[in-house]
Amino acid sequence: MKWRSCRLSAAAKMQIAVPADVRLLDAGLEPSAALAAFSAVHTASGGIASFSGQVRPDEAVEALELSHYEPLTLPEMERLVGVALERWPLDGVLAWHRVGQMVLGDPIVLVAAASKHRRDAIEAVDFLMDHLKSAAWFWKREKRADGWHWIEPRDADYADRARWTD
Repeated sequence: MKWRSCRLSAAAKMQIAVPADVRLLDAGLEPSAALAAFSAVHTASGGIASFSGQVRPDEAVEALELSHYEPLTLPEMERLVGVALERWPLDGVLAWHRVGQMVLGDPIVLVAAASKHRRDAIEAVDFLMDHLKSAAWFWKREKRADGWHWIEPRDADYADRARWTD
């Protein structure tokens, strides 16, 4: 299996790697363009499911910053996508995650899965997001009027991830 991992702007020419396209982006995640490119590659799939997350509007929050552990983050994202490809009969998976500083409304993450049947794609996206949301290799902090504050995953995030262990 070939993986393609890069640190390019999503605004760069969209070439989607098959079966897995895993990226860390330090700028320019454009979910609609990426999803259109992913869909164009998977025209024979019966269903494509996706999730796009963005910086939540909050009166107290001015910015969000995501940092990560460089030697671990991309390999772990690739491993996680590999688990999804083994667990469900998928035609392809896209997992793109932003790092760096973002403002309200900026996209943070895009996960998509293509499969013959919708349920496989939906479950794969849910699985990937449950793991990415509580991954120890991403750290979040919010900038508020009184400075920066670290954000820990909620107990519910860990519970969501735990439901996937067999």
